[in-house]
Amino acid sequence: MTHARLIPAALLAMPLAACAGQMVPPAAINPPPGPPASAFTKPGPLMGMDARGLTQMFGTPRLDIRESTAHKLQFANGRCVLDTYLYAPARGKEPVVTHVDARTPAGTDIDPAACAATLRGR
Repeated sequence: MTHARLIPAALLAMPLAACAGQMVPPAAINPPPGPPASAFTKPGPLMGMDARGLTQMFGTPRLDIRESTAHKLQFANGRCVLDTYLYAPARGKEPVVTHVDARTPAGTDIDPAACAATLRGR
């Protein structure tokens, strides 16, 4: 190789060589935990209710989906669909509503309080 060809190759290799001896700090690998899910909970209708309270208020849910840490109950009456998401506030505690979504049967978002009132027949 000529001297003119060695210089660009050496310049390209320099940034890689500079990284070879460095280690990634442990903090970059395992970042500290973020805030608990409750920090993102918005106040609103049905927040904090358990599954029993929801079924007493709205009747039998259309969907009842249970996962390892989550419980989703869906209620509907042809005018609106209400999805409630329940999570346990602490290990061994009863799951409670921490998030609510509401929409029309066509999929347009609506106010959860209005949907809840519609489901209760008001």
